[in-house]
Amino acid sequence: MSDTSTAYEPPVVVGVDGSEHSLRALEWALGAAEGLGAPLVVAHVRSEALQLGAARIASLGRTPELPDTVTRAVRTVVEERGHRLPVRYESLDGSVTDALPAAARGARLLVTGSRGRGGFASLLLGSTSRTLAMTAPCPLIVVPHEARAAALRDGAEAGRVLLGLHPEETSDEVLDFAFEVAHHRGVPLEVVTSFRLPPPQAALLPTPSPALQVPPPLPLADEAEEAEEVMTEAEREQRERLRPFAERWPGVELVPRVVPGDAAGRLVEGSLDAGLVVVGRHHRHRLGTLLIGSVAHAVLHHAHCPVAVVPPAGAEPRT
Repeated sequence: MSDTSTAYEPPVVVGVDGSEHSLRALEWALGAAEGLGAPLVVAHVRSEALQLGAARIASLGRTPELPDTVTRAVRTVVEERGHRLPVRYESLDGSVTDALPAAARGARLLVTGSRGRGGFASLLLGSTSRTLAMTAPCPLIVVPHEARAAALRDGAEAGRVLLGLHPEETSDEVLDFAFEVAHHRGVPLEVVTSFRLPPPQAALLPTPSPALQVPPPLPLADEAEEAEEVMTEAEREQRERLRPFAERWPGVELVPRVVPGDAAGRLVEGSLDAGLVVVGRHHRHRLGTLLIGSVAHAVLHHAHCPVAVVPPAGAEPRT
């Protein structure tokens, strides 16, 4: 381990394994740490073979001296890039899904690529990233392997922040995170809340027999009014939910949107020209395990820019 920092500050932690996906994540994490003025921890979970070899040497009473070639190679990449922030390199043992959350306790961010070594190129999200999205003790940033060239070229500061908001389910931590990121980057915060339109009453009527050649019923006059009422109520709920955060972050340009239909689809579409999509991890399994909701799951798989999954308060992993 190498530490160039002298005092502890909450760091940005990035998991690397030497793959192209993790090097994209490293590039994003470097930009984010510089933007936040935070130190960077570059963490690599050693392979099972290396861990086993070190354990065998230690059992003989000797101090294992097995170089971590991935950490060495990544250190070269970071030094060649040049940076103005403290960087610490850590070689970790255990499983990736256990070691990285442990290393990220108290961190500002945990950053990872969408897939690791050996992942199928046709899959957008690996099993490790899916697990980390459910267990990370701090906001997890997943950098997709097909991220927009503009976002990677301009670093973590590129593009607006896009927040998926469910007024009743999205936690305060998610809102605070989205506003803070938009504030630090100096970019607008677009908030998307979706609502479902009531089904047309014609759809509730039995389908007439084709033999009768009966035309479908015409839309009822009050269906448009009912849809307008649903949208107005959704706008009110969004406005009330955002008000205290907008007052706390008055410098953030807020772009509220209330749209019908599928929230995940709207966020994925918006990710084409966004710098970061923010979603919450709010669903809880009957056994008490925190899960990601269907919207977060879909966005992680299909977004075109980095995605932040923000845990609610008290989401520290159990040890």
